[in-house]
Amino acid sequence: MNELEHLLNSLFIMASMVEARDPYTGGHLWRVSQFCRILAEHGGLPPNQVARISLGGFLHDLGKIAVPDAILNKPDRLTDGEYEIIKTHPDVGRRLLIDHPLAALAESAVFAHHERPDGTGYPQQLSPEQISVDARIVSICDAFDAMTSTRPYRKGMPIQKALDIIRDNLGTQFDTGWGKLFLGLGETGKLDHVVGHSELGIPLHDCPMCGASIVIRRHQHEGDHAYCRACGAETSIRVVNGKTVLEATGQRGTPAQLEPDVDTDLVRELVKESTFLLNQQPST
Repeated sequence: MNELEHLLNSLFIMASMVEARDPYTGGHLWRVSQFCRILAEHGGLPPNQVARISLGGFLHDLGKIAVPDAILNKPDRLTDGEYEIIKTHPDVGRRLLIDHPLAALAESAVFAHHERPDGTGYPQQLSPEQISVDARIVSICDAFDAMTSTRPYRKGMPIQKALDIIRDNLGTQFDTGWGKLFLGLGETGKLDHVVGHSELGIPLHDCPMCGASIVIRRHQHEGDHAYCRACGAETSIRVVNGKTVLEATGQRGTPAQLEPDVDTDLVRELVKESTFLLNQQPST
């Protein structure tokens, strides 16, 4: 790896370790990053900006490392005090990035992805003109994935319902211009291959015991075991009528098998793609 690749690798690894704490958000960072890339590309932004915004999408939840698991995974409505703790994650993420050589690439997305055009967002209640394009795009993509993904308190909603909610909140919660472009992408099926996946071509699976998300890695095949990090159940990977399914074995994973880990193959791929795009110069 060259220096840029090493620095990008450290960011992707750091964000992946934060995500690995939460058994319900498998692939969230990858999906948000992909939605950001697709939206930025269709918005006509140059490759280096596309890479920057996609990176911001992957790093946006970095600050959740400081949010207790009991709050992140709470199945009930958050109290006002718990919500205030959640609202600290943009600033925590910004502070985690401060001394990193590539901080400037992602700081805006990390710090401002919960700002809103109506000025009621957090942490700074920015006005529309103060919100960067990075934060505007990540805000839409993050909310869309949150709505279409399963959480401890609800199942993921259909794509069209999530798009309708975005449409109803254009100009208040979501940027109008980027939001309309995102709606067009969603309604023409250009986001379908990302929704419900942990990487390209690999859909998420529900734990047959508790319903939490289980991520299957590209190197895993029929007969291998996969583990639920919510309830600890061991499952066996089977292929039935050409479709991958998970069957509970009745066993629980060992502490080592349930330990959060990082998909280094995926990170390596993201680093390569980001490096290529960041080195592209805008056309003149």
